[in-house]
Amino acid sequence: MSSHEQRGVYWWGRRAQVGLSLGLFLSAWFVIGDGAWRQAAPGYAFEFPRDHASHPAFKIEWWYYTGNLKSASGERFGYQLTFFRIGVDPQPKTPSSWAVRDLFMAHFAITDISRGHYRFAERMNRAGAAWAGADLAHYRVWNRDWEARVDSNGAHQLRASDRDMKLSLALREGKPPVIHGYRGLSQKGSAAGNASHYYSITRMPTQGTLAFGGEDYLVEGDSWMDHEFGTSFLEAEQVGWDWFSIQLDDNSELMLFQLRRSDGLFDRHSSGTWVGADGKTVAIASSEFDLRRGKTWRSEASGATYPVSWQIDVPKQGLRLSVSTRVQDQELRSDRTTGVTYWEGAIDVEGTQSVRKVRGRGYLEMTGYAGQAIGEKFR
Repeated sequence: MSSHEQRGVYWWGRRAQVGLSLGLFLSAWFVIGDGAWRQAAPGYAFEFPRDHASHPAFKIEWWYYTGNLKSASGERFGYQLTFFRIGVDPQPKTPSSWAVRDLFMAHFAITDISRGHYRFAERMNRAGAAWAGADLAHYRVWNRDWEARVDSNGAHQLRASDRDMKLSLALREGKPPVIHGYRGLSQKGSAAGNASHYYSITRMPTQGTLAFGGEDYLVEGDSWMDHEFGTSFLEAEQVGWDWFSIQLDDNSELMLFQLRRSDGLFDRHSSGTWVGADGKTVAIASSEFDLRRGKTWRSEASGATYPVSWQIDVPKQGLRLSVSTRVQDQELRSDRTTGVTYWEGAIDVEGTQSVRKVRGRGYLEMTGYAGQAIGEKFR
């Protein structure tokens, strides 16, 4: 067989595998199942580093890394590396390693903030033949050669590459994990099961290398990790969310998410968490913060219009923050994996806490502005 024919066989094989995986993924995404999957419930006791690893009893799980980095020569970058696990069949009838219990997706993006460029890549694989997976006892999740793991020194090691885009980073846990919600539960809807177990590591000093556009850089900065797992998250009338992770220059952090409803109102299950410089946390209810949209940007690729500047007010913390971005086009269109189009990008923050001026950086995620309501996918 010629090399050309071999490439053709490989291409068709990969196309068939991706097509089959996508079909399985879509059926799994829209069908919660027969009750075999465990529902998120109050009283979950987190334990670390155990809970960095996978939770296969739950149907949906993701590990989310974002960060703002700077090179030795002053260039600024943002990055996102996300691993998803979606349960298909909790107890496959066949013992074959090719049986599909879970599908694994991954999204990878880099924003060249200094030059205003953005690129993303995506992957989907089944666990069979070790193409992708998530360990149970020790934290390691991977999709082909993309990987997140914790090494023997407790550092999170990230690896990903796609064409001329690459990163290799070491992240230290600058603060302990922050548990969101109440009694180990982040409630997202009125139904008891529409919730997740959700924690963040809100300040992760980061060092490593990054390649983009044919150039290699030594970089350092701060990252943020989210890990969330459950079985049904949202309800049909919840069309999307706006999620903020903010790291202020006084070593404090803010996480907020706002759930948007089809009637134009904001859902009462929206919430957040304030993390002080000393690591102490304060839960923020939906009635205790206000988000106001500012300037918008329209995507020519999807037709969606996103608010790319925001005003955030959290009176109980004395916070008034303005959020903006230097790169408006940070839209990730996951046509080959989740089928969700969303905006995920690096942001700049400035404002006041009481009378003191504060500045910071972070990440903003906006879903449900393009395509199907996100609540239809997570219920």
